[in-house]
This record gives sequence, structure tokens and C-alpha cells, in this order.
Amino acid sequence: MNVAPMRGGTAVQDHVALAEIELCGDLIIAASAAAERMSFDRIDEVLRVSDGRDDGGVDEDRR
Repeated sequence: MNVAPMRGGTAVQDHVALAEIELCGDLIIAASAAAERMSFDRIDEVLRVSDGRDDGGVDEDRR
């Protein structure tokens, strides 16, 4: 990755912003390849989002 140097020769990276830009790009690519409107589940899949219900829907705090 190339980062533009700041004055004085130091480089600044915002890792959160770069990650968000990458996810946005992934979402744009998936949306452009989709034949129809993407479902919320597909959007979550592209953005690598989990709802925390891999255990059959039981909330961790309510066991």
C-alpha cells in the first residue's frame, strides 16, 4: 500500500478508514454483480457481519 507522506517525511495511516473503504468497495462490487436487489443477509455476508446467533439463536448473555 502506498501512503502519501506528510510534511516532514512522516506517513499517516488510518487503518479504520482503510478497512471501511475496502468493505465499501466489496459491497459495490457485489451489488454491481447482483442480478437483482441484494438481501440484507447477502449484504451482511459481503461485509462479513455476524449477528452472533451461530449457536442456534440463543443470546450469550441469556444462557
